[in-house]
Amino acid sequence: MARLSPDDRRQAITDATLAVARRKGLGATTVRDVATEMGTSSGLIHHYFDSMDDVLATAFDEAASRDLARARTAIGDKPSAAAQLDVFIDSYAPVQSDWTMQLWLDAWAEAARRPALQQVSRRLNREWQSLVREIIERGVESGAFATDDADAAAWRLLSVLDGLALQVVAHDALITRDDVVEWTRSAAARELTKGAWHVS
Repeated sequence: MARLSPDDRRQAITDATLAVARRKGLGATTVRDVATEMGTSSGLIHHYFDSMDDVLATAFDEAASRDLARARTAIGDKPSAAAQLDVFIDSYAPVQSDWTMQLWLDAWAEAARRPALQQVSRRLNREWQSLVREIIERGVESGAFATDDADAAAWRLLSVLDGLALQVVAHDALITRDDVVEWTRSAAARELTKGAWHVS
């Protein structure tokens, strides 16, 4: 390999890990797989990461954090909380080929056995929930939404989205992405107002 800085080398390992995980799944990705992807030795991976758990956690963190940043950008310029929530739901709902959602499913499945991955998964889950909670709080302040517990409402809506997204990605054609969007919007209407809310 060409000479790289330590940060660039770690990034190359992370990129290779994501490439392998996209093909094989996070849990099935090994140090040898990553080394082969890079055309180097397993020893190089161990030089920059304490364990394969750390490699997987770092790779998952990068991919999932990019998704979170995209979601924040997507809602950032919307004029109202209702519009923000609508865009959030639409951007969150996956298609069958959504590999990032598959990565989340892999991370959840592996988290109980991999402490580093569990720590990253928990932190990112809280960040996603905080994003939804902040939208709800803005809606309550403006009078668009009504809830006594924005924190719990955010967890419930995110859980609806995650559960439906799992069905789309894991069970091809059982339900569609359009179903996820429609049903989550209906759940939000019931959760956050006495009637339906509308994008304004």
